[in-house]
Amino acid sequence: MHFSELQNLENHRHVLGISGGKDSAALAVYIKDRYPELSEKIEYFFTDTGAELKEIYVFLDKLEAFLDKEIIRLSSGKPFEHWLKVHNDYLPSPRQRWCTRTMKIKPFEKFIKDDPVVSYIGIRADEQREGYVSQKETIKPVFPFIEDGIMRGDVFNILEKSVGVPEYYEWRSRSGCYFCFFQRQSEWLGLKRNHPELFAKAREIEKSAGDGYTWVRGKNLDELVEHAEKREKELGIIATDRSSKLTRWQEILEQEIDEEDDQDKACLICSL
Repeated sequence: MHFSELQNLENHRHVLGISGGKDSAALAVYIKDRYPELSEKIEYFFTDTGAELKEIYVFLDKLEAFLDKEIIRLSSGKPFEHWLKVHNDYLPSPRQRWCTRTMKIKPFEKFIKDDPVVSYIGIRADEQREGYVSQKETIKPVFPFIEDGIMRGDVFNILEKSVGVPEYYEWRSRSGCYFCFFQRQSEWLGLKRNHPELFAKAREIEKSAGDGYTWVRGKNLDELVEHAEKREKELGIIATDRSSKLTRWQEILEQEIDEEDDQDKACLICSL
């Protein structure tokens, strides 16, 4: 059964989580253009941690206008700093993703309750990804891009012909909180250059963390950006050159290999 036929399921809700990233946004646009009847049934939502980049909110407004439907805002009700204290000042990490569980998954599960739900997820046909998602048995995940053979280049084309690509893709490869521990070293450097106040905030949080934990295992943020600056010079990359084409910078990020790079294991609800 093609995913578009699922709209005929009785007593099911249809939801599509917008992360603020390219893939989920492109999926929303794609479904509206190709399957308008299904789009009318879908509840679009965004789970706001309060630690998002300002560019994400600008992009959400553009997407909402294009879809001509509300993107429902969900929240845990408390800021990250509150949950950090609840977790004894231990920073979240790939092995302890309490931020995703508390600030993304739980608000989502509260939103869908125990209703039978079809959840549309923007994993592309050209990627093999695993991620941290809700395990509720009432949720049926479907992957329209995989079924229709939509790949990375198609996603950029879909966005460029509609709402455009979020501005942060000039220096970042995914959406998510400003302090996301899945960021590459060059992306931490991009944060420092584009949002120095948020970089400073992340550094202060790191310094006050329990047992000397850091956002990235083995290095503190100052060491990370120093290493990223050295690599940038070696590779001839200028991350802040806004005249360079976004697609070229995205290709550089896609090919970049960091020792701690866990891109394929990032939280799907955050980064798609």
